Amino acid sequence: MLGYIIVLIVIGLIAGAVARLLVPGRDPIGVLGTILLGIAGSFAGGFVWNLIEFNRFAPHKFHPAGIVGSILGAIGVLIVLRLTGAERRRRRL
Repeated sequence: MLGYIIVLIVIGLIAGAVARLLVPGRDPIGVLGTILLGIAGSFAGGFVWNLIEFNRFAPHKFHPAGIVGSILGAIGVLIVLRLTGAERRRRRL
């Protein structure tokens, strides 16, 4: 279980960093935010891949999308965050 968590964090960091590099603009989310972005992108990519491959929604099964699906999912999550303005923090005085 510990190995799975470590792999999830590393893949999340890689996918989040590549997504932030591919989508232009500033993102004040830091390293932890980048990891969470990559993890969310991995789950989003796996969800979309499940819909494409099996033409159905199966929430009880986990299908890893791979690094490409994770990056594409992270790009999608990042674009949604930017459109909603959810990643903005308050300005410090």
